[in-house]
Parts: sequence; structure tokens; C-alpha cells
Amino acid sequence: MKTIRIGAGAGFAGDRIEPAVELVEQGELDFLCFECLAERTIALAQLARQRDPAAGYDPRLERRMRAVLGPAMARGVRIVSNMGAANPLAAMEAALAVAREQGLTGIRMAAVLGDDVLASIAGEDLPLLDRAGSLLDLKPISANAYLGAFPIAQALAEGAQVIFTGRVCDPALFLGPMIHAFGWAEDDWTRLARGTAIGHLLECAGQLTGGYFADPGYNDVPGLARLGFPLAEVNEDGTAMLTKVAGTGGRLSLANAREQAMYEILDPARYLQADVVADFTTLNLAEAGPDRIAVSGATGHPRPESLKVSVGYRDGFIGEGQISYAGPGAVARGQLALDIVAERVAMQRLAVDDIRYDLIGVNAVNATGRAPEPAEVRARVAARCADRATAAEIGAEVEALYLNGPSGGGGVTTTLREVVAVASVLVPRGAVAPSIVHGVS
Repeated sequence: MKTIRIGAGAGFAGDRIEPAVELVEQGELDFLCFECLAERTIALAQLARQRDPAAGYDPRLERRMRAVLGPAMARGVRIVSNMGAANPLAAMEAALAVAREQGLTGIRMAAVLGDDVLASIAGEDLPLLDRAGSLLDLKPISANAYLGAFPIAQALAEGAQVIFTGRVCDPALFLGPMIHAFGWAEDDWTRLARGTAIGHLLECAGQLTGGYFADPGYNDVPGLARLGFPLAEVNEDGTAMLTKVAGTGGRLSLANAREQAMYEILDPARYLQADVVADFTTLNLAEAGPDRIAVSGATGHPRPESLKVSVGYRDGFIGEGQISYAGPGAVARGQLALDIVAERVAMQRLAVDDIRYDLIGVNAVNATGRAPEPAEVRARVAARCADRATAAEIGAEVEALYLNGPSGGGGVTTTLREVVAVASVLVPRGAVAPSIVHGVS
């Protein structure tokens, strides 16, 4: 039975780069996938593209390509990534420039386009999925449909060695190479579901090998400072063995894998993807040795007739200010500082949509229960406002506490940022038309 090896090179945009290099150099891979696109990331990337038409892709793309492109091409490892974000074509051009810079000629790359549907849905009265209202209630700056794995498989079939996408379903980055390698059909729901399960397990990279899992004394994970990222040995029938490069940090355990399998899927019996509706209630995970987890058993149902679209929109501004108090009475002085700012906000009739007054170390995360008096606290005020000028007043009021508030305050910081929020709508599958553009170094 044919087997391929797929590595997870990144689980988010800011992920470490050296584990991907380890996978390329020691993992005997066929494919390396970088998953770098969170929900709001593409909306922020669209803003960057509006400022600069050559921008809008992952800002770490060049660094990653300089680290892995040469070793990957020398070993025949093909790369798939959603680092294209809001501008896959510019991402491909940037990677081609890195290839030429490194003297790597003849490298075939591709950009998968078609996920950007802002122009086609603007002004449509589409209901929002996660709240009341419709698209008409928002001020969209981006709208990207979740594409599936088959455009990736097509680009691979057309000879691409490096592929950049925009918005695709996260598991599709891994499923595309499986479809290409094994020739799975568009209606082979069982194998597509199994490939989706494998891709879902891999997509968060180090999260599967112990990152975000460690809790000293309860879940001890060795070597987190040099955490190794996972890879999957995938068989043609959709079964797989999860593992990692020998000697790297972290631990690939059954507990890790079970947590990752349930991560962000909502209904385990109906994990909705562009290519298939996967049923994880039949998924089997079993330990097969140190850092080896066998995967089998997921089942699937016909794909949805609609595609999810992630809509980024402007949603006001957040102004924030923080100040520290230490020593005896720190909590009382911190609370007095918050009370002063609250009274000032009311006196000035500042138009805030929402505001928080927190004592970090006391009630900023968990306000329940009693704890010993801390030796230091940090008072934080944050408010969402419709306009930038009002939001800026929040930080100014906290800064004024230096000479107009309790004794001993210090270390003031203020921030002001525009809020880019995300909502979701559905569009008919036929309204989205993926396309592929090729380039050669």
C-alpha cells in the first residue's frame, strides 16, 4: 500500500521556524504544510494590501522560505501553505524572489486564487451565522470563502512544487497532497473524511506534540524549548501513523491527540468542511509506541452545498491604559485608581460602547473566589468606542493618574487600536470559482 509522509511546518502565523527545518532535513517528507491563517489574519492582511498592493501575505513568508526552500527542493519535498493570506499571487512572487536570490532556478510555484468574494457579495442581504443580523449591517473590508483541497491537488498535478493559497479549510492544506498522491475521488467520502481527520490533527503543529498542553505536575512535557512538530505517515486507505523527528522536544501522546481531535470542530459527528462532512465519532486513536499514534476509522458524508465565508469588518476602536501599584495596600490603591477613571469617564460623558475595569492579578481573568493579597497589581482600563478620538481619552485618563491618583503608581502604558472583527455567512458553492496561477524561478 502506498504511503506518503506529510509534515506540519507551522500552526499559526507567528510560529517557530526551526522545527520546520528539522522536518525537512530529518523527516524524510514528501510534503511540508504551513498553516498560518487565523480568522482575523486575512482581514488584517487585506488592510495591508490596501495600503500596498504588493503586500497582504504572511510577513514571515520570506524568512520561512529562506530557511526551508533550498533543503526542501534538494530532497524533493513539496510545500503547501496558506501564507498567501489576502494576496497569494504576491506571496508566490515573493517566494520566487527568494528562490532566485538563493540560486534555485526552475522551481515551479503556484498561487490558488478565488477565495476573495468581497466584490461578488457586497450589498447582499446574507444572514450572519453567529449572531442576529445580516451582511448589510456591517462595513466589510474582506470576504473570503473557505476553499477545499481539490484546487491544491490540481496545482500539484500540474507540477507545482510550492503552493500558496488564501483562505482554505485548514485540513485541506494536508488533504490536497493526499488527494494528489492517492487519486481519491471527489465523492470518496470515507477517504476524504479520514484525510480531513489527519489534516485536522496536524494543522496546529506543535499543539499536537505537547505545546499548549504542558501543566507542571499534571501534564509534564519535556523539551518545550526545542519542541518538535509532528508528521504523518499516511496510507492510501486513509489510515496514518502520527510521529515526530527523533530527538526533538515535546511528546506525542494519546492525550495530546485526543485534545487536538476535538479542537474547534463544534459537532464531532458533523465536522463541516468544503470537501466533506466528517464524522469523528468513529475516529480511532491508539498508541503504537513512544511518540507514535495510529489514526483510523473516521467516516464521511456528502459535502455541504454552501461554503462558509469569513467576513472582516471595521468595528470601532479600543483605547487602553495600564498602571502598576506595589507594596502594602496595592489592591486598595489600584481599585481607587479604577474608581477615579470610572468617575472621570462619567463626568466627561465619554461615548463608550463597552468598558472594562480590571485589576490584573486579582480579577482580570477570574473574578470568583478569594485569594491572598498580592504584593503588586496592575490596573487596566479598556474601552471600545466608535471613534478614535474618544478611545484615545481612555489611555489619557489612566496616564493622568501619575499625579492625579493614588500614591506609588508607575509604569503607565497606553494603546489605541482599530478593531477588525469577523463574522460569517454562507454562499452557494457555485458562486465561488477557484483558479490557479503558475510561476517559475
